[in-house]
Amino acid sequence: MGASNNQGRSFVAADPNKCTGCGVCQLICALEKEDTFNPAVSRIKVLNLHGFLNLAVACRLCEDAPCVNACLREALKQDDRGIILVDEEKCNGCGWCVEACEYGAITLHPEKRVVIVCDLCGGEPKCVDWCPEGALELVSEDEFNRRVGVAMVNKLVPEAWRRV
Repeated sequence: MGASNNQGRSFVAADPNKCTGCGVCQLICALEKEDTFNPAVSRIKVLNLHGFLNLAVACRLCEDAPCVNACLREALKQDDRGIILVDEEKCNGCGWCVEACEYGAITLHPEKRVVIVCDLCGGEPKCVDWCPEGALELVSEDEFNRRVGVAMVNKLVPEAWRRV
């Protein structure tokens, strides 16, 4: 089951040409949501792909979200904006939703053992505001895919020429 086209929905994403992988977004998210500077409880994760590309991963607000469909306890619901809402009373930390997410955007809280996922901070994501490089913004799926493709070409082609 693939993610549906969600052109009308915007999610937090990093411009791979600007993201340095510093992790400030993770710390700000953890502070905002959990009142601690612990990236393990952040709703956004920074990935470094083979030293070429840094990407911040957060919920993509999929239509017909696989994570919601995978939850047997109905602990996850999706609102009309696409945001995944978690009912911590129903969540038993089974991890089916984590497995169902194609993007790795859902994790389990390491202490509470319930699902944590980006909720866009009520429409004003703090990670976007605090990114020191201005790399984070709300984008559509199509725009994100275009940017990643361009960044990969821009970074891989010079590397390939160096090896020739």
